[in-house]
Amino acid sequence: QVQLVESGGGLVQAGGSLRLSCAASGRTLNSYSMGWFRQAPGKEREFVSGIRRSGGAYYADSVKGRFTISRDNAKNTVYLQMNSLKPEDTAVYYCAARSLDTISYYTGPYDYWGQGTQVTVSS
Repeated sequence: QVQLVESGGGLVQAGGSLRLSCAASGRTLNSYSMGWFRQAPGKEREFVSGIRRSGGAYYADSVKGRFTISRDNAKNTVYLQMNSLKPEDTAVYYCAARSLDTISYYTGPYDYWGQGTQVTVSS
């Protein structure tokens, strides 16, 4: 079993940047493919980005070119660098882990979730 803790959220002006971190404990992160999801008020949780256990990054069209996912297996941490932030990026951001070496754009296939970190982008 793995425990995930997100950090790095906050309030930022449009056009600014934030870097989210997802720290894992209990198991080594290189055993998992990782995803970032977000949920805005009144909306369903949606896929943002993912990185396979063996490498390879995936992005939602809405964040492609602005967000970058990376992993540091030595630190057991996955990052989401978010640049050129927009007010519509405002949401609670969650990281998630699954043991298969694939990325799903749906929440169901992920086995473990963090508690989320709030990102607010002001206009």
